[in-house]
Amino acid sequence: MDFLPISLKLHDQPCLVVGGGDIAYRKAQLLVKAGACLSVISPEIRDDLLDLVLASGGSYMQAAFQADFDLNAYRLVVAATDSPEVNAQVYELCEKAKVLINSVDDTPHCRFMLPAIIDRSPLMISVASNGASPVLTRQIRAQLESTIPHGLGLLAEFSGQWRSTVKAQILSPEERRVFWENLYAGPLREQVFSGNIDVANHLITEALKNWQRPKGEVYLVGAGPGDPELLTLKALRLMQQADVIIYDRLVSEPILALCRRDAEKIYVGKARSNHSVPQDGINALLVKYALADKRVCRLKGGDPFIFGRGGEELQELCEAKVHFQVVPGITAASGCSAYAGIPLTHRDYAQSVRFLTGHLKDGSPELPWKELVYENQTLVLYMGLLGLEKICESLIAHGQRPNMPVALISKGTTPEQKVVVGTLADISSKVTEHQIQAPTLTIIGEVVKLREQLNWQAQLKYI
Repeated sequence: MDFLPISLKLHDQPCLVVGGGDIAYRKAQLLVKAGACLSVISPEIRDDLLDLVLASGGSYMQAAFQADFDLNAYRLVVAATDSPEVNAQVYELCEKAKVLINSVDDTPHCRFMLPAIIDRSPLMISVASNGASPVLTRQIRAQLESTIPHGLGLLAEFSGQWRSTVKAQILSPEERRVFWENLYAGPLREQVFSGNIDVANHLITEALKNWQRPKGEVYLVGAGPGDPELLTLKALRLMQQADVIIYDRLVSEPILALCRRDAEKIYVGKARSNHSVPQDGINALLVKYALADKRVCRLKGGDPFIFGRGGEELQELCEAKVHFQVVPGITAASGCSAYAGIPLTHRDYAQSVRFLTGHLKDGSPELPWKELVYENQTLVLYMGLLGLEKICESLIAHGQRPNMPVALISKGTTPEQKVVVGTLADISSKVTEHQIQAPTLTIIGEVVKLREQLNWQAQLKYI
């Protein structure tokens, strides 16, 4: 993070714009709207910029900026001339005076940036690329403008009027957070949007009267195979409101970054023969935090009920009489196969699909081999990379043809996705050759042949 987003209180504060043209006028509008007392120094000035200066109580200095100009009287300065040399000179003087400086379209000479703003006063939303892509920033702002209700400003103002009352009655900050979240999720929001403030006041009064300390709860959430855009809306909502995040090794960093920023995050990742926290310990953590009245998000890669031990964790919660919710996620089989361009079923190649785990509870890949040797089905193996050679040998020994197509999908749906295709006879030899690493999904079946035609990820590179 190159810049820290902050909100400056500039009401009646002296601010200086160096420059009197179009760019200076655009920046001056923002400063005056924030209540700044605006001054401008420039040999020439637009009439409407001069009007802004006079209306704000500031002054216009008709002169070129000089190296001896005194900047100590100003809170911040905007360098908005068409001369890079002058803007650089303003920056150097501001640095010496320790005054905040923005040089328009000149990131190296900036101590602050002016973002694209979505104004729902008193709610303000800013979008910034730190000067890397102003056009993209404006496009994102336009998209957000169409999706963020104008009534949110009214809701923020309404909340501000009730804040001290709620704070006096609900002393715990954690409980207040839950109170407001529940309130916004109910009918009060729409009443405020519609201007029915009397009804909204009644709703919040009743909510305060009936408020009880919230009980702990566990959200068992499937995080999907890695791409954060594959999260469900409910998963994202619960991730944002949880007090504690307990996550495993397969939860990607971009997904973890979407969780509530101030939530306590506990890593309990498990790799083969290397369990950060054993399963019994994970179960105990869920119960411990829930009984302490925390909202706990158990974030698991893929889907929690498909080789995710979600059922074992819920059994423990049931025994402890802890309330829970389950949010399914896109399992690795469907997510990784889709991103690799391999349909798991196809009328011409496979009329069934089986999900299997490559290692069982005792660590061995012993599977019902005879049931798996069937021409028109797809086999999907989770966690089977280490035992891949033995799995392929066993399938061939029980009658499967050696040239049956196989695909290995490493780190599927992420930017690091790697797909290697072979056959039962040669796929294990390609693991080292192509440096395939866990997590890796194995797909066995005729549908693998369709990847060459249906690999839409490769097609995107040429659009």
